[in-house]
Amino acid sequence: MNLQSERARRIATAAVVGGGGVAGASVLFYGVVLGQALMARKTIPQVVSPPPRADGIFGTQFEGEPIRLVVLGDSSAAGYGAEHPSETFAAAVAAGLAEQQQRPVRMRCLAVVGAESKGLPPQVDVALRQKPDIAVICVGGNDVTHRVRVQTAVQHLVDAVRRLRAAGVEVVVGTCPDLGTIRPIQPPLRWLARRWSRQMATAQTIAVVEAGGRTVSLGDLLGELFYAEPDRMFSLDRFHPSGAGYLAAAQAVLPTVVAALAEPAEAGVPLSAGEGVRSLPQAALEAAQRPGTEVSGAQVAGRDRGPAGRWAQLRHRVWHRLPQQAARTPDRAAEPA
Repeated sequence: MNLQSERARRIATAAVVGGGGVAGASVLFYGVVLGQALMARKTIPQVVSPPPRADGIFGTQFEGEPIRLVVLGDSSAAGYGAEHPSETFAAAVAAGLAEQQQRPVRMRCLAVVGAESKGLPPQVDVALRQKPDIAVICVGGNDVTHRVRVQTAVQHLVDAVRRLRAAGVEVVVGTCPDLGTIRPIQPPLRWLARRWSRQMATAQTIAVVEAGGRTVSLGDLLGELFYAEPDRMFSLDRFHPSGAGYLAAAQAVLPTVVAALAEPAEAGVPLSAGEGVRSLPQAALEAAQRPGTEVSGAQVAGRDRGPAGRWAQLRHRVWHRLPQQAARTPDRAAEPA
């Protein structure tokens, strides 16, 4: 709350310099922002119980060595708000990956409710002991709500991605969602939350791709659905998604998870309109504006970098859901680490 207050104070102070009329409006704006922040914190319930655990082996009907998947991050990755293990984000990704690859998937969810990016190191420590093939990370929302400096939060994320990549693990990061879609957050705090979220997501994209990972922008991906069907898409606290909300988020991330495991064979897939190579900063900005956008590293004429910096590939992937595919509880529980 103190960090939010400081941010609002800086905005108000900057406007005061512009003149008396604006100053009066800024003082009013400052007071409203603080009031909305207090109201939101009172409205959003505190965490009282852990999310359901979904660790285990998915797709045991398929043959082959299991793909080893770890899921890291905060409450969105942990599936807080879901009522059953099969409704969590991690379970949806694992079940979908098993169906898409026609192989078993051994999934371990190490995400912690309430975690900021600085909480990733111990999660990575455990993840590396699993010898995973791929890691999915969803983090950043708590950094925004606690007004952690973007540079500080992103550095923790970069360190996590680099450690995983150094161990040969593919990494997919679902960037910070748009907190302006959360119903307990009212204007004008909602407008600030949207701006802060996009700033965080853009910085995450640039840093993660530089570190060798891929990103998928979540943004307000579920915004229209959340506004149209809040009782179905939100959990009871009206802050975290429900099982339906987590399934929708998993559907956005899954195609990139599949693509990361399919390279280099996936390199020949043709591009669609609006996709292609850009400078990484440009790709990050576009991804922040269009949810569901994947950004990964690219080369032009054998070079990683151009005049505007690192080259990046931008894609808008769609998950073509297989018949009978749905998130479900694991067929076998995973052995403890």
